[in-house]
Parts: sequence; structure tokens; C-alpha cells
Amino acid sequence: MTHIARTQAIWFAQALLAMIAAARADTTSDPQMVFNNSCRTCHSMKEGDNRLGPSLAGVVGRKAGTLSGYQYSSSMQNSGITWDEATLDKFIANPDQVVNGNKMKPFSGIADAAQRNKIVAFLKSISGK
Repeated sequence: MTHIARTQAIWFAQALLAMIAAARADTTSDPQMVFNNSCRTCHSMKEGDNRLGPSLAGVVGRKAGTLSGYQYSSSMQNSGITWDEATLDKFIANPDQVVNGNKMKPFSGIADAAQRNKIVAFLKSISGK
């Protein structure tokens, strides 16, 4: 297996685990646990800790595609979005509908509004907002 194929297999396995965790996330009321179960496989809440996805520390109020040290898709860089609660909710519900061409594959969104609200509340809390 080539390095690229191995990297893609690892990425796919991590994303699959994240989707499974997201399906289980509806059993908790703790916003951080919902974030952990749904997002932490690919995203960190620690500043400067970029993973498959960028760190989400301070995401509320940040212009999309601008965090230093992470290589965003051109569609995210050119989206013109500044992350607020409403935009984060829409993006978490259906990333492709908000920014077509984003790098969140195979994550397709979280349909449950209560779960999205908990994630957005947690992101707001770690953004100092």
C-alpha cells in the first residue's frame, strides 16, 4: 500500500469513526461531549492544533479559510463567510450546501438540530463569545 493510499485509508477510518460517534452523540446533554463525539476526530479545540481539519479554537467570529497553519480548500478560502452561530449551524447541518468543495468528506452533516445547537454552544464557549 502506498503512503497516499495508507493516508487515505486512515483518514476514511477516522471519518467513519466520527460519523459513528455522531450517531451516538444524541445520548448526551453535555455540549463538550457532543463536540467530542461528533467533531474531535478531525478537529481540536486547542489553538494551533490542526488535524485533518483546522483547530476550532476561536472559530466564532473568524473569517472562514483564514486560520494560519491549515491548508484550506480554495472554496473555503473564497467563501466570504465569517463564522457566526447561524452559519455554523447551517454548515454542521450540511457542509456542502454552505461551502461546496469543502474538505469535510465523508462527513455529510448532522440532521438533529438539538445536537447542532450543543456543538455551536460549545464552539461559542471556546471562542470567548
